[in-house]
Amino acid sequence: MTDATADAPIDRRRAEAVARIGARRRFALAIPAAILAYLVYVFFAFDIPGLAERVRLDNAATLVADSYSHKVHVTRDNRSGEVTVAKEGERRATYPQELEPDWVARGDTVRVELEDGHAVILGAENTATYLHPEFGPIEAQASRAGGVQIDIAEADLPDWISYSSSRLDIRTDAGRLTMTRSRTEVHRYFFGWELFWFTLDSPYYNRSLTEIAFGEQLDPARPNLVGAWQDFWNNGIWRHGDVAWAMAETILMAFLGTFGAAMVALPLAFIAAKNFTPLRLVRGVARRVFDFLRGVDALIWTIVLSRAFGPGPLTGALAILFTDTGSFGKIFSEALENVDGKQIEGVASTGARPVQRYRFGVLPQVMPVLLSQVLYFFESNTRSATVIGAITGGGIGLLITQAIITQKDWEEVTYYIILIVVTVMLMDWLSGVLRRRLIKGDGG
Repeated sequence: MTDATADAPIDRRRAEAVARIGARRRFALAIPAAILAYLVYVFFAFDIPGLAERVRLDNAATLVADSYSHKVHVTRDNRSGEVTVAKEGERRATYPQELEPDWVARGDTVRVELEDGHAVILGAENTATYLHPEFGPIEAQASRAGGVQIDIAEADLPDWISYSSSRLDIRTDAGRLTMTRSRTEVHRYFFGWELFWFTLDSPYYNRSLTEIAFGEQLDPARPNLVGAWQDFWNNGIWRHGDVAWAMAETILMAFLGTFGAAMVALPLAFIAAKNFTPLRLVRGVARRVFDFLRGVDALIWTIVLSRAFGPGPLTGALAILFTDTGSFGKIFSEALENVDGKQIEGVASTGARPVQRYRFGVLPQVMPVLLSQVLYFFESNTRSATVIGAITGGGIGLLITQAIITQKDWEEVTYYIILIVVTVMLMDWLSGVLRRRLIKGDGG
């Protein structure tokens, strides 16, 4: 054999190795190239360049300010001339004149003092003057025939003034003035959630904790602590009692859906496990049922079930039950397939019946996994029940939807979100305690 013949296999293997290395290099370069091409597609398909034109930073700033503060509205009805002062413009939160803030001065005109030297004067004949310390006075008038008129040419309007013949909107860091044909409103922001504890008609409004706990009796018919709790719980503005009930509905929705799904999925999981059901057809049917149930999102189940059962917390619980039955069925069946057969044989050697074999030979092995997954899903479904409740009309999700639709009470949205976060944190802590007690046997 010549040297050339002996070297041929080596050269062929070397060529194949070089080809494989080249293919891997091309594949390694193709993946980043594909990702880059997809990101370029997303950049133009989602119109990222136009995002800067669509973004409304002023609306975002207003939303953020509304989340941690409240507005006091000074409103004049341009038809009757009546002027009211109310928190968030709500009729139930209207200040009696003797309790009106000192920055509202009534007389022949109504002068509203804002921050940093800004002020608004509500004058006769539906006029309003915004006093800007730098820009100067801005005068406007509303009438049924002429709409809203302003004394500044539209070409000279600064960017903090939005104007049309039907509406004037002046927004500064000091406050806000809006005017339409029907009414004129002045908004002034204040830090905190006004009337969170007590409404204006409560004898405990604007009282300190010391006065309520240790001071003289403020309501002749009730002890201070009892009356304060009743007025707080039945607060007509913040509705703490209704919020607590809605939060309980959300947790109940998650509880019924999660643990109901676990109860349904456990016996079905034995059918889907190959070491308990030798018939492949039966196992396949059970697994396809699990795939179908978890393949449809809980929100879709919510919409479908609401057409059948109507809106309500029960519909949300059923939607969670359907989806989680599929998820639990897959998890439980995989856990059952990994059990130790020797333990089952040991129980069977005592003469135990099939049900007893499952009870004492199978469940103790899989119970830690089952409990851990069920508790995790319960915690997760507490969050999901909020979104589901917004669709089915139940729980805290409904209150969030109502508050968002009003587009003014964003502090209430913040309140509800804080409650949800705190509830999820408590659920996380509680599920951790239960896992330690039930799975590890640790009482600490």
